[in-house]
Amino acid sequence: EVQVVESGGDSVQAGGSLRLSCAASDSTFTRYIMGWFRQPPGKEREFVAAIGWAGSPTLSADSVKGRFIISRDNAKNTMYLQLNSLKPEDTAVYYCASRLSTRLGTWRSEGTYDYWGQGTQVTVSG
Repeated sequence: EVQVVESGGDSVQAGGSLRLSCAASDSTFTRYIMGWFRQPPGKEREFVAAIGWAGSPTLSADSVKGRFIISRDNAKNTMYLQLNSLKPEDTAVYYCASRLSTRLGTWRSEGTYDYWGQGTQVTVSG
């Protein structure tokens, strides 16, 4: 039943950086595995990164590994995605999602997440 809201999306030049935030108004935030997905224009939504309830383990898509860093601050009920060395192909609507830590299924699968934010737009100009 956690409610999540993304923020931080913007238009930037290639090579720049952004930090996305996902705020949860829920006292049970620490019970949930959190993830980021994105949907490029004209394409299906794809997995970006996920993080366990205690801040580890983390999992990232090959396309962003080494450039994006996922983290969470349970005291602030907030998850972050640091986007570095941005490329035009990173342009997408980025979504925050959550799932109970007890749920089975790969963290990469969109269908295993229970709660979703409205998305925040990231645009990278080449």
